[in-house]
Amino acid sequence: MSSPASPAGTRSLILERLLGDSGDAGQVIGAGRSMAERALPFVMKRLAEEIGAPVTVDLQSVEVARVAEARAVSGACYAMTTVASTISSDAMTMVMDAAAVSVLVCTLFGGDPEQPVATIDRDFSPVEIDVATLVFQELATVLNGTGRRSLELKLPVPRAVTGLEASRRVLRDGPAVRIVFALSTPAERGTVAITIPQRVLLSRNPAEVDAEDNSRWQAHFSEEVKRSTISLEATMPLARLTLGQLAGWRVGDVIELGDMAQTQARLATRDRTLFVCEFGKLGNNYTVRIKRPHDEAQDFMDGLVQE
Repeated sequence: MSSPASPAGTRSLILERLLGDSGDAGQVIGAGRSMAERALPFVMKRLAEEIGAPVTVDLQSVEVARVAEARAVSGACYAMTTVASTISSDAMTMVMDAAAVSVLVCTLFGGDPEQPVATIDRDFSPVEIDVATLVFQELATVLNGTGRRSLELKLPVPRAVTGLEASRRVLRDGPAVRIVFALSTPAERGTVAITIPQRVLLSRNPAEVDAEDNSRWQAHFSEEVKRSTISLEATMPLARLTLGQLAGWRVGDVIELGDMAQTQARLATRDRTLFVCEFGKLGNNYTVRIKRPHDEAQDFMDGLVQE
């Protein structure tokens, strides 16, 4: 199992495990989808030009997942590698299922893409591992990005593993986004699942998050705030009294209001005055009608004058 590079990283990972630290699901999926859709045409081009594999690449799905579930969609036979970045030793876990390996090996070595290919049901050979590693490298290079969008992956990717070595590899758990690409020919179809921890995906420069995702998040947050409930209190000022008069109050005494009391009611929440109101009655209900927003500076000056 990989370890964090610093005490701060260790604390961050402990909190992530204890608190389930993660971003809003919609924001995470949006950021993952934006990354995948930007990368898709470049992935197809690199596989065709750099590797010479005439396969079609499609974005199959983008979903919130767990890092520990990175192998869950690959079946019993798969190739896997884990790529580190400057902020994480497991910034990207890449898993290619047996069907995808079969498709790539067939097309690379002159097989007829129109004909079905037997899916591999054993540990991969060294040549098959090399092919999977080569494709992992191309995918990681494109997804890594450049500039402020970059995940800052440490490339080249480590050589892929398979079989017992792959199944024994411990994956540090935590919330993640899983991007699944489909590699296909007219006759066969396989998948490559790429799992990125949310802490890595969301650590990129916030200015580089797509405007649409950012606007969606702000709108969601604003709506949540607007739906929050608060308690309001309306109060009226009493006539000015001495401490001696106050000490002489008894149960049943009637307290006189000031001449302007009804027109100087204060509407407040959580000990903060919001509006100056007028106290009144409508039918059987008491009311306060908002006159103007509360001005703290003017209120302070009025207090000085009264003193």
